[in-house]
Amino acid sequence: MSTATSEALRLTERIQRIEPSATMAVVAEADKLRAQGVDVVDFGAGEPHFATPQHIKDAAITAIQGNFTKYTAVAGTTELRDAIVHRHAVDFDSDYGRDQVIASVGGKQALFNAMQVLVDHGDEVILPVPYWVSFKDIIRYAGAQCVLLQSDEGRGFRVTADMVANLITSRTKAIILNSPSNPSGAVMSPEDMTELIRLAQERGIWVLSDECYVYLNYTGKNFSVGSLRQYQERIVVLGSLSKTYAMTGWRLGYALAPAPVVSAMAKLQSQSTSNPTSIVQKAAVAALHGPQECVEQMRREYIELRDHVVKGLRSIPGVTCTMPEGAFYAYPNISSFLGRGNVKSASDVAGRLLREAHVATVPGEGFGTSDHIRVSYATSKAELDRGLERMRKFFAAL
Repeated sequence: MSTATSEALRLTERIQRIEPSATMAVVAEADKLRAQGVDVVDFGAGEPHFATPQHIKDAAITAIQGNFTKYTAVAGTTELRDAIVHRHAVDFDSDYGRDQVIASVGGKQALFNAMQVLVDHGDEVILPVPYWVSFKDIIRYAGAQCVLLQSDEGRGFRVTADMVANLITSRTKAIILNSPSNPSGAVMSPEDMTELIRLAQERGIWVLSDECYVYLNYTGKNFSVGSLRQYQERIVVLGSLSKTYAMTGWRLGYALAPAPVVSAMAKLQSQSTSNPTSIVQKAAVAALHGPQECVEQMRREYIELRDHVVKGLRSIPGVTCTMPEGAFYAYPNISSFLGRGNVKSASDVAGRLLREAHVATVPGEGFGTSDHIRVSYATSKAELDRGLERMRKFFAAL
């Protein structure tokens, strides 16, 4: 390549700060094997195996037939924003107004926009480990520094206010919470969350709470930090319809935040994607205002699948696994296998599992740990059993 060509292809410093999504990389590799005719058991994908409920699909079809296909307001239609506020108020006793909500093209865009308008170069953002793969890169793209908080695996990856307080400096601008957690399935207790929010308020720190799995909480009553009305001026609640209503491909997320923050996010969104797809907004209104029994039905099935996969993982000699309390992932510890043969990392384990046993998992390095792999149990029991048997044979041969 000539020097002139090399200069022409030089990319920006900010894009060099981030890496491709680890989960998307696994999906791509598994798809490549399937295209070659390989039978892959997929524990990598982070999405429900359920179909989108029929009444939601019907609303989208009606929108298309009714020619609801034009631009809408950048932050979403009045109907949709009111539906988001209503659903959250009914379920979590919050009191957000229409000017405190923005709809986006998935929860990831809401998080990206919030980070861009709240965090600047040189700021620090406290990020509990393990973390969802995109958190670190979104922080770094904004020019901020990640301050990693090591959670307590022995206590189910618990995070407390005291743990956060030890990491706060004069440069701390925000902390990201994710409960239930992707990848660990950990759930913060309402007491721990409230104490942490109180600490953040006292120190003038923003809390960005990713609650896309909030309805997949297996510990009891669902909890959102948005219900803590007295602390709302420092909270951004990030939500998504993807996991709650099996709508991952529809791409509809939202943020609940103080009005000036929402206004700034809308300004940024107006220069990127503009409004979420108009048809999807109609489907989202049907999801939020329609019958909610489907949410509970999915939750109950996930609990059965969780119990099944954890029992299976724990039956594999050398594998340990904490009991996830939410979401639909198990995060088994495979450290006892590291150092055997050419296996030096979780990435080595996940790579060989895919190539040799044809089981797709996501290595822990993408989530900030080196001793784990993530297993999605959003599939059938039969498929779980097929994958677990392949894993059992693979680990026995290491």
